[in-house]
Amino acid sequence: MEKQGQKGGRLLLVPCPFQGHINKMLQLGSVLHSKGFSITKFLAQMISHQDPSHPQFSCIIYDEVMYFCPAVANHFKLPSIMFRTCSATTFLVRALIPNLHLQGCLPLPDSILQDPVPEHYPLRFKDLPITKFGSEEQNLRLMANLFNTEKSSAIIFNTVDCLEQSSLAIIQHQKQLPIFPVGPMHKLAPNSTSSILEEDTSCIAWLDKQARNSVTYISLGSIASMDAKELEEMAWGQANSKQPFVWVIRSSQKISPEWIESFTKDFKNSVGERGCIMRLAPQRQVLAHDAVGGFWTHCGWNSTLESICEGVPMICRPCFGDQNVTARYVSQVWRVGWQYENELERGEIEKIVLRLMVEEEGKEMRKRARGLKHVVEASIDDGGPSCNSLNELVEFIMSS
Repeated sequence: MEKQGQKGGRLLLVPCPFQGHINKMLQLGSVLHSKGFSITKFLAQMISHQDPSHPQFSCIIYDEVMYFCPAVANHFKLPSIMFRTCSATTFLVRALIPNLHLQGCLPLPDSILQDPVPEHYPLRFKDLPITKFGSEEQNLRLMANLFNTEKSSAIIFNTVDCLEQSSLAIIQHQKQLPIFPVGPMHKLAPNSTSSILEEDTSCIAWLDKQARNSVTYISLGSIASMDAKELEEMAWGQANSKQPFVWVIRSSQKISPEWIESFTKDFKNSVGERGCIMRLAPQRQVLAHDAVGGFWTHCGWNSTLESICEGVPMICRPCFGDQNVTARYVSQVWRVGWQYENELERGEIEKIVLRLMVEEEGKEMRKRARGLKHVVEASIDDGGPSCNSLNELVEFIMSS
């Protein structure tokens, strides 16, 4: 796929083949195309057929997971820029994981899980983005590759200076290369269509009938980490709260599709018009709706930024990796959400939903969320930090 620009060179964008990563890379491409660059999305042959004496591309921008790209770019004497789709803080603290391995602290012993990570308040050791998939050796090799920027010319972060100023400053000092916090990407490219999955927009008409700030939006990404018991507890806790909700229920590795379909049908009959259950919602549109007053989320970085941008407070239930880092910042640093850390139990779920949606404490949380929204909006306005960072990125690419 290619978009022709007018004044800039041709950029090769190399995304990681996962929905969230693809979304952000396509949005970045849309933003850079609006600045005059021609944009080409990756096919392996595009690089291999390039003539080093007559380069087809002026720069490669690659997702951090595609860490082979700098070596390829170096071979063809091209600058390469890393694109980080997770938070700057996650990038920073991932560097601690190989050191923990050398100290013999992996897997983390229970005795230190609640201890604070030195120099990284408010993170605890249990919040570190330690991947549980694959072998420990594979994960450590991946961590080393993700943090290695020796052959990169610069780093782009999908973040906002006002959210992660201290982490960005530390990375800038450590890496000694240009850092461009250009985000939130979805706000800089609002008209970019990037979903590779078909969204169900029927919930918008349902939301139009609900009172302002009355609806809880529930979306935990893929519920691969939830079993049938947990799903039932979450469902009946939400139902017992008597609050209206939109719930995105995706596929699961632990529950058969037949069970989910049967349970969903029965649950819909029980909650009636108070619930709207679907497989995939237009999340940005839902969060922007006046009826939505809270977001129960797994705290993926994209979802968190989208919630912050709409001033919607969160109930955080992270599953793994960077979600734990983000949930801790939502609850302890930005203070626009609460983290649910106990086992899923319907009585506790009912209480926390009411706490957010009905009680005075939730109203104060909503007020803080709206305040943070305005700060982020100012960042992307003309003269704001994100706007300035984008202009600096354009100048950097054109001068490379």
